[in-house]
Amino acid sequence: MSEPARHYPPQESGSRTSPGPLRDWLAAMKAHAPVAPDAKAPRADAPRAADPGQAWAPRVVQAAEAAVAGAEAEDVSELMAENLMLKAKLRQETDRYAELQAILAQEIRDLRKHVQDEMSDLQAIREERDLWQARCEALAQPLFQKR
Repeated sequence: MSEPARHYPPQESGSRTSPGPLRDWLAAMKAHAPVAPDAKAPRADAPRAADPGQAWAPRVVQAAEAAVAGAEAEDVSELMAENLMLKAKLRQETDRYAELQAILAQEIRDLRKHVQDEMSDLQAIREERDLWQARCEALAQPLFQKR
């Protein structure tokens, strides 16, 4: 628990004593909870203290609701901050992914152009081969003709 809760002496009266952690928790709530002006007036649904001169009074339900709402608001703000961080990371990863896709697309275009150049070179070599084959056949034809 918090440090101030450990230094408060027990203030309960009567034969029933609270366990240590509960006493610490109640003391901490009293130390940290703001006292509303209407909290001093006894409420009908609030338990009454055995000793009317006792300084401690139970917390008002609205203050508990406000504390819970404050804790929920804090939780919500933490979730919103985490959500914003995750969105920023997602945006960054999306940008990186788009850059990688652009680089890969350019590499694929370059590779296709290279392959087309090689194929056109092979086509030129085939045409040249066919031309030389035709020349050889033309030159060799007289050798195989009957005289």
